[in-house]
Amino acid sequence: MGKERPDAVVFSDEQGYNARLLPYASNVGAPVIKMDDLVSWKSRGITSVNKEFEQKFNELKSQYQKLMEEYEWNELVYNARFSFEPVIGEIYHLYRGDDGINFLSLISPEEWNKEHIGTFKLNSDKKWIVLH
Repeated sequence: MGKERPDAVVFSDEQGYNARLLPYASNVGAPVIKMDDLVSWKSRGITSVNKEFEQKFNELKSQYQKLMEEYEWNELVYNARFSFEPVIGEIYHLYRGDDGINFLSLISPEEWNKEHIGTFKLNSDKKWIVLH
């Protein structure tokens, strides 16, 4: 049984000789059609995006830890005993009293022999900033 046309000829019964209509090359001398390697492209993309997410997560985690530390210091100072209204911009020192209760004072640790917890400055937002 012989063929009417050779294998290299593109022909369909509906469209006839349709090589010019195909979205790909159909002759023997045409370049090889290779499928793109999407698996490696996806894995590179996933790796890149995961690194970015990890970096952003670590940044947020660091900011959260810093915020919690500031909160704990502010809670410690605001729960301390003091009998004056602190002035914004002034430096204050937090001490542990003999009775175990913390108190705030203007007296520096060099001038006084008490257990010094920290040195703070009150900013305009009424937030205590740790200096030492």
